[in-house]
Amino acid sequence: MSEPMLEIRKLRKSFPVHNAFGRRTGEVRAVDDVSFAVEKGAVYGLAGESGSGKSTIARMIMGLETPDSGEILINGESLSSRSRGHRRSVQMVFQNPGSSLNPRRTVGQSVTVPLVAHGYSGNRRQRISELLDMVQLPVNFAERYPHELSGGQKQRVAIARALAVEPKLLVLDEPTSALDVSVQGRVIDLLADLGTRMDLTYLFISHDLSLMRNFADTVGVLYRGQIVETGTSSAVFEHPSHDYTRLLLASVPVISKEEEAMRPKIPLIDGEIPTAEKLLALRQADQTASHERGKD
Repeated sequence: MSEPMLEIRKLRKSFPVHNAFGRRTGEVRAVDDVSFAVEKGAVYGLAGESGSGKSTIARMIMGLETPDSGEILINGESLSSRSRGHRRSVQMVFQNPGSSLNPRRTVGQSVTVPLVAHGYSGNRRQRISELLDMVQLPVNFAERYPHELSGGQKQRVAIARALAVEPKLLVLDEPTSALDVSVQGRVIDLLADLGTRMDLTYLFISHDLSLMRNFADTVGVLYRGQIVETGTSSAVFEHPSHDYTRLLLASVPVISKEEEAMRPKIPLIDGEIPTAEKLLALRQADQTASHERGKD
């Protein structure tokens, strides 16, 4: 059996907490003993709300943060080796295309940066044309600046830049959250098409479960730095086993009675959907009450 394209083993990362005087008062464990694997050519969806640790995991995969412990392997090779070929094999598409593109550079110049960094020796102008065509942008966009592009066009440029050095793994960190709803679907369709044509592997990080449901093959649900549920997309969405997963799914907006019928039913507390902590406390209280009744 071949190695997974991405394998995360017992990954941990904490950040210090300081008071108003700059004195360290504790730490926050952003990622707590996380393990998962992404098979070659697959789409793994990492779901969770803001602050759950999703982006910290992405930054560690890219080498932008150093894990406290644990191991990250790309195609069987440890991230700690940091070889040139290893760095080329994984690229990232960031959340906000407006801030990820240098406003002083043309589209062509932005796409050229990774080619220069990795010593591309071919015809760069031709390569830029090929990349723009891959993301369905006209060749003359190479002369435009970011402020002349729409949000969706900027994200297509960011995708083209990520594909410049022919990576095998793309880390997609909330790639559609800054886009209009009408544009999100088209970007996801583009990514799905590119994945099929180029045999790409995706780590799709998002809090938008409606997009993840139709895009990801496997889903891992991240809560307070830990993966609390994982499985195929259909299994997690149709039969969620963890209270936090059910809470996330119950919070997804719906537009039809059919979608409403598929959402988990979460009891209201004081007229509001409870937090995951309240749900867990309720379940523990019910279990305690059942245990006490069994003693009688």
